[in-house]
Amino acid sequence: MANSKQARKRARQAENRRVLKASQRSMVRTYIKRVIKAINGGDHAQAMAEFKVAQPVIDRIADKDVLSKKKAARLKSRLNKRIKALAA
Repeated sequence: MANSKQARKRARQAENRRVLKASQRSMVRTYIKRVIKAINGGDHAQAMAEFKVAQPVIDRIADKDVLSKKKAARLKSRLNKRIKALAA
């Protein structure tokens, strides 16, 4: 355990940050699952609507460094690819 006052504060901050980021990661996963559910249902319009809602959420979380920007781009790209395959 941390011994100095500064180290105790850093441990507190790290724990608070961990809890917040875990919550944000979970939220992003939920939005992604909604898109995937619509894709698996075969509903292109619903999938596009869910993707349009999920896209800014993914970007916002990437800006906060909860997800890396590259991972966010990869997620969006793969979801969009699957949605386009539905239309074809």
